[in-house]
Amino acid sequence: MEQSGHKVKVIGHKNPDTDSICSAIAYAALKNAVDKTHRYEPCRAGLVNRESQFALDYFGVEPPRLYTDVSPQLQDVDYRLDTGVDASLSLRRAWNLLGERKADTLCVVDGENVLRGLVTIRDVTRAYMDMIDEEILAKAGTPYENLVDALDAEILAGEVAGKTVEGKLVIGAGSAEMMEASIGKGDVVIVSNRADSQLAAIEREAGCIVVCQGAKVSKTICSLAEEHGCILLCSPHSTYVAGQMAVQAAPVGHYMVSENLLTFSPHSLVETVTKVMASVRYRYFPIVDESEHYLGLVSRRNLLNLEKKRLILVDHNEKAQAVDGLEESEILEIIDHHRIGAVETEGPVYFRNMPVGATCTIVYQLYKEQGVVPDRARAGLMLSAILSDTLMFRSPTCTPMDEAAAGELAKLAEVDMEEYAQAMFDHGGDVSGKSPEELLRTDYKIFTGGGTRFGVGQSICMSDKNRFAGEELLRPYLDTALRKQGVDFIFYMFTDVPTSTTELMMAGDGAAELVERAFGVEAKNGLATLPGVMSRKKQMIPALLSAIKAERPQ
Repeated sequence: MEQSGHKVKVIGHKNPDTDSICSAIAYAALKNAVDKTHRYEPCRAGLVNRESQFALDYFGVEPPRLYTDVSPQLQDVDYRLDTGVDASLSLRRAWNLLGERKADTLCVVDGENVLRGLVTIRDVTRAYMDMIDEEILAKAGTPYENLVDALDAEILAGEVAGKTVEGKLVIGAGSAEMMEASIGKGDVVIVSNRADSQLAAIEREAGCIVVCQGAKVSKTICSLAEEHGCILLCSPHSTYVAGQMAVQAAPVGHYMVSENLLTFSPHSLVETVTKVMASVRYRYFPIVDESEHYLGLVSRRNLLNLEKKRLILVDHNEKAQAVDGLEESEILEIIDHHRIGAVETEGPVYFRNMPVGATCTIVYQLYKEQGVVPDRARAGLMLSAILSDTLMFRSPTCTPMDEAAAGELAKLAEVDMEEYAQAMFDHGGDVSGKSPEELLRTDYKIFTGGGTRFGVGQSICMSDKNRFAGEELLRPYLDTALRKQGVDFIFYMFTDVPTSTTELMMAGDGAAELVERAFGVEAKNGLATLPGVMSRKKQMIPALLSAIKAERPQ
């Protein structure tokens, strides 16, 4: 059965680690397997770090789609999918099309569907005032095919394809003698059934003769028209009506607005679009892609039918760590193993929170509860996340449930757990080619407590070489990062797995004193050694929050 419901995005926290990336992929796969009423898409809220990329490459899985903001965009709106029109479209056809579509705007495109201009119902109405300009058809470059269509005419002589009007519009209401003085080469002459008037127009080298009221035209006149290269048409309308309708043959390209067009992209935020719409008088606005290809029209009414993005949060439940625009989305579920933070929902949601070492341990438990066996790739990714978050079972956050899940997943993934973990950590700890900002953002979260806002990042190191290189790269950048992020403190954990020790680097006024109170160690030159401290979640954050609250009691 093919899934046909709304798409739900399964997404982890900003600056995603391996557990965030892999739990999004694995949980989306599980939901798609058991729920055929919706489509679940794994997503990420930041760049994929080297450790996570190693796992994805090893098991042949594409990274989740990147979303840095889930605020409603125009692509979430049910906007009009009206097709564009060619610049040669006649005013008559444009008027009819506006009526059929019940709109007041047409978008003019070229052969590649690139937006070239706009024509509104006001432009079409104003064009009828050009009936006093007898040269308007030539000025507008009107195709003769448009004239045939506008006058409901039959072609009696001449070829119209590819030809445009070159002269003025003449209504032959008087005698042939009177007409001769007003007809010039290339003119469009509208006449009655009088043969002398028709002949006079041919002799004066008119470009086109329109015989009205469906009158019969002699073979002689037809032959003469052919010889002189004059197009001969027969219209069922009177000369008066034909004179009025002829102006409707002018192409919309002559009247369209083509400069300073106000357009939006499918990725334009609805909030921004709403403000712009309120500041101008137009009702409809074109939507174009990055190559200016026309996609459709949007109006204020379309924005009333907005559907919020639907999300499942994995590996986090705090707003500060969540993707931007979260408050404008609908949260359906939360799967996490951290402390319960401050994400608010509009209604009750499914919330699975367990005190285990990795979110993927919970996800694997859900697989077993649903009776679904993950494929090798999904099993390998869940294993990678558990090994990463538990530091190969050395972290105090690790539980027997994590170890049992990892053992089962290693069999499904067909890997040697020790060898795979070593390769993954070595690859993730390599800082060569990274900028200081990239290193900081590799696995970084912002926390709040006691009126203090602080960031904590972490690198997992399997060798002194990687740890020393990371420290040298990051040290001169922390003060800059502190100012850019507007936080009170930044702490960065260089966690050495073989020795179960963390070298903690810090920045911020009073950061050293805070660390000394929290861990009872001495901080020198912005660095403190924390034996046995390996977990950000269970050891670092609780200790820092306790020290902050002790200093700033509420």
